[in-house]
Amino acid sequence: MKNTFLTWTAFIAFIFLVVSCDNTANPLQDNKHAEKAGQPDTTVHYPQEKHLTNIRQMTDAGDNAEAYFSFDNSMIVFQAKVPEWGSTCDQIYYFPFKDGDMKQRMPKLLSEGLGRTTCSFFMPGDTTILYASTRSGGDECPPDPEKRSDGKYVWPIYSDFDIYIANLKGEIVDTLISGPGYDAEATISAQGDKIVFTSDRSGDLELYTCDIDGSNIKQITSELGYDGGAFFSPDGSKLVFRSSRPKTEEDIKVYKDLLAQGLVMPTHMEIYTCNVDGSELKKITNLGKANWAPFFHPSGKKIIFSSNHAGKRGYEFNLYMINIDGTGLERITYDAVFDAFPMFSYDGKKLVFSSNRNNGGTHNTNLFVADWVD
Repeated sequence: MKNTFLTWTAFIAFIFLVVSCDNTANPLQDNKHAEKAGQPDTTVHYPQEKHLTNIRQMTDAGDNAEAYFSFDNSMIVFQAKVPEWGSTCDQIYYFPFKDGDMKQRMPKLLSEGLGRTTCSFFMPGDTTILYASTRSGGDECPPDPEKRSDGKYVWPIYSDFDIYIANLKGEIVDTLISGPGYDAEATISAQGDKIVFTSDRSGDLELYTCDIDGSNIKQITSELGYDGGAFFSPDGSKLVFRSSRPKTEEDIKVYKDLLAQGLVMPTHMEIYTCNVDGSELKKITNLGKANWAPFFHPSGKKIIFSSNHAGKRGYEFNLYMINIDGTGLERITYDAVFDAFPMFSYDGKKLVFSSNRNNGGTHNTNLFVADWVD
């Protein structure tokens, strides 16, 4: 999870442009369901995806991502940029499963079209939703970073991001976390008592926890680097997150220089866990490239995440699962371009994720929900 999804759309495009000049091989040649003779792939479920059954596509236009279940598993909240819905940058929507899908029925807009938004999550009781927004800095979408002369791909860390709570009508009922600098990427424990979020209030991008009302803020990580996209384990005792932690003098300088400009470079990240108080920090993956969007398996003993480590050209992201001790890496999805943002329902029966599969040859990223099979 986290940061605006459109940056990941841009990231895929950026990687493709960089490597396509150097590699004339077909990046889809190892997938028998890949596009052939110029015809777009229409696969919704690949036969290798043994952990997924009854996959259902929920959207069919624009960029849809970071979908998360309500506590009673009857709804999802997500961020999207869909021109047909009138969104000019990422906005927050919610949708009850009883309404079918969003191919014909537009979901409810929660973020009122103000600023850029990200990182939504249902609050306990399922009558309110938290999300991050730049609305305090103005009603318009903030500009994307200009293309850099050095060619580096970067994410913007907008200092106007604060964390708000809205009811299901879209009305803001509280400003949960605010202050100078970036506050975003918030998620909630299954017990409904704690929130974890990312902030640069210390001068670096670290994880923080607070009580469900925004009080009792505690810093959890402290090592130099971008720590973000955190989720609680099912029992609320641990956190899993992505991290980009520079080690060499050169990498440290690059990181600090970019951060001073309100930017980070997310092309090298690994998955970490720690106790909810920050103790017992462990690096779970050591795969190289970009490993991100982690979420705990319902057992609490495994982690599902997105990675491009096995891709030949850098932009092929698939879902993988790994034991919390770093062993037993297993591939879960087999799309030829992009699978990410997995979340299990609270009862462990379903998985929602974003994918570029079955998009008619467009760049659209859609939401899919599947029954999970262990």
